[in-house]
Amino acid sequence: MDDKLNVDVIISAYTQGFFPMADWDGIYWHSPDPRAIIPLSGTPKKPRSLTQFEKKHNFSFTINNDFKYVVQKCSERKDTWISDEIIESYSELNQIGLAHSIETWADGKIVGGLYGVCIGAAFFGESMFNVVDNAAKSAFYFLIDILHKNDFILLD
Repeated sequence: MDDKLNVDVIISAYTQGFFPMADWDGIYWHSPDPRAIIPLSGTPKKPRSLTQFEKKHNFSFTINNDFKYVVQKCSERKDTWISDEIIESYSELNQIGLAHSIETWADGKIVGGLYGVCIGAAFFGESMFNVVDNAAKSAFYFLIDILHKNDFILLD
């Protein structure tokens, strides 16, 4: 697998079960075994307590409203695998409609979210972040609902 990131290399990698990760030494290709596959044949039920939490905090959601911001926030962990090169490459994927973000909003600010890659009827979740408790989890359930409504087969 080529270690130079570009859209074609990333798409090819995903179709073979790999995705890029970065460390101090550069980019490497990862393929987890086992994979965390969520079949979307039925809609996973959102916990009632999460729905109540969302109402209490007046959460709302957007799609691709600020993709680069979401990826940047996901990269701010102490031990991140999301490098500047990955941020730029996934931003290119977003521009051509293959990478997407879900933003969770409260009080006019993005308080959580997630991003991933869509190929065919599969969505590959990459990372999520919270500024407010449960904001990423809420984005996750919002994503599952969208994927289910659009006949996706799986979430990886």
